[in-house]
Amino acid sequence: MDEVHVATLNLRNLADRWDERLPLLLADMAALQPDLMGLQEVVYPAQQDRLLGAAGAGHYRAIRGWAGRPEYGNSILVREPLEASEPERVDLGPERSATRIPLQLPGGGRLVFAVTHFHHLVPDDAVRDEQARGIIDWLDGGAGDAGATIVVGDFNADPAEPAYARMLAAGFRSAYAEANGEEPAVTWPSGLQGPAIDEDGEPGCLDYIWVRGAVRVVSARLVFDRPAVDDPGLFPSDHFGIAARVEIG
Repeated sequence: MDEVHVATLNLRNLADRWDERLPLLLADMAALQPDLMGLQEVVYPAQQDRLLGAAGAGHYRAIRGWAGRPEYGNSILVREPLEASEPERVDLGPERSATRIPLQLPGGGRLVFAVTHFHHLVPDDAVRDEQARGIIDWLDGGAGDAGATIVVGDFNADPAEPAYARMLAAGFRSAYAEANGEEPAVTWPSGLQGPAIDEDGEPGCLDYIWVRGAVRVVSARLVFDRPAVDDPGLFPSDHFGIAARVEIG
């Protein structure tokens, strides 16, 4: 049996007070130190993923999967001693993608870990539903003999949307809901105040850690959810993150 600590966070690229947000991100990452973390809206030339990976005692490898343009997209942080095999990326359109890595865990378990970020426009729930279909088909076609699959990210879909129902129908379970009996009321917006803050849409749960197969959820909680001590409008991102401890095998 392998216990794995996983997390997800939409970084909000470089927008909305990045220089002020970075110390909050580094402090929370230094405390969290997950084994696997999926990041969205990563600006690669700014090394945002590697900055987070260097925040604490752990040593992380950053595995990137661009979305829309080569300098921007998703990233997976893998903490040593875990080692990932060759990553794979799929286009989900429009300008969205997913990246997955297979891992052989120390206790003998096999895991596929994936990160994604779905389309954001509020009325386009059909687009997100099609993206859910696409990522499910892709994972089903490449899981091999992995006994467990974990997909994390900003799905931009609340629990009432078809994309959420499609993930459930495909056998995925939300780690947060399984651990706590229900989804968090809000993962977006966090309360971050800035010049480019998106106000399109009602506050809700948009971010998930989905698990399938031989995975037992031990616990799950919100992370990157505390404002600065002296500024209630300064948060690490415009999204809260989610972290979960799970047992594989």
